[in-house]
Amino acid sequence: MTDSRFLQLLREQVGHEFDAHQQYIAIAVWFDGQDLPQLARHYYRQAVEERNHAMMFVQYMLDRTLPVAIPSGGPVVSDFDDVVAPIALALAQEKDVTSQIEALFQAARSESDPLGEQFLLWFLKEQVEEVASATTLLTVAQRAGTNLFDLENYVAREQIGDAVASTDAPAAAGGAL
Repeated sequence: MTDSRFLQLLREQVGHEFDAHQQYIAIAVWFDGQDLPQLARHYYRQAVEERNHAMMFVQYMLDRTLPVAIPSGGPVVSDFDDVVAPIALALAQEKDVTSQIEALFQAARSESDPLGEQFLLWFLKEQVEEVASATTLLTVAQRAGTNLFDLENYVAREQIGDAVASTDAPAAAGGAL
């Protein structure tokens, strides 16, 4: 399995998840700088979630005695023209991650790796929820226009992405934060 496409994509996914972690931190810091604490809090939490996802992939590879390599991170966007731009970027990022997880699942299936498929089922479900909540937040932000008070109230009230931690989530190396 060391030369498989599935293993290559697994390693790449660790990097993608850490990149998402860093991008969410940049978004959160930008919202903090704009005095939008509810949006900042939301994206700080999203950053931790992405870090945990990366560590779930690491733990999976460790559990299967697969060689683990942590890739270096990619660039992040940290300056935005308006409140909608970082939310739109977050949605695009979630859609990219969904495509990456789908490719991983297809690689596991094409290599007849049922353990890999089973591991990825949780992530596929998670991505449906992430894209849906990011889409809703973008819609609300677009409708709010310049009324940022309503947007902040919405985020505080709805607690987007604050679902209780899933008990069937894969274990994260070093423990989930």
